[in-house]
Order: sequence, then structure tokens, then C-alpha cells
Amino acid sequence: MAHIRYFAGAAEAASTTAETVPALTLGALKAALSHRHGAEFDRVLSRCSLLVNGTHTTDGAAPLTETDTVDVLPPFAGG
Repeated sequence: MAHIRYFAGAAEAASTTAETVPALTLGALKAALSHRHGAEFDRVLSRCSLLVNGTHTTDGAAPLTETDTVDVLPPFAGG
């Protein structure tokens, strides 16, 4: 089970700021989140950066453990 933290628009689309989701890989996690939260969340997720324990990754095969934290960060604007 990975611990997921949502920020800004991702939190709004997921209707939560955090949850725990069972998944063995980052790709499986993304599929589970899309299934759990629906099409609008999936649209937001497709533009988000994912940080696993603070490290940005796009590798769907990246393994996850029950102690991992995944941050879902939408693009931010401003300066």
C-alpha cells in the first residue's frame, strides 16, 4: 500500500488530500487511481508529476512498497 498525497488541482479532482492505495508498481497505482476517481481525475493525473519518496519518476514499472509516499503534483503557474 502506497501513501498518496494530492496537491492543488489533483486534491480537488480526487476529493481528498491523501489516501492509501494498494499497488505494486507506479503504473498499477496510476491505473487504480484512475479507476477509483474517474475520468476527470484521470485527465488531471495525465498532466501531473509523480514523486516517489521525493524523487520524480515516470517509470510505470517502478516498484512501490507499503512504506512509499507518492506525491501527485499538478503543473503550477506563477512565479
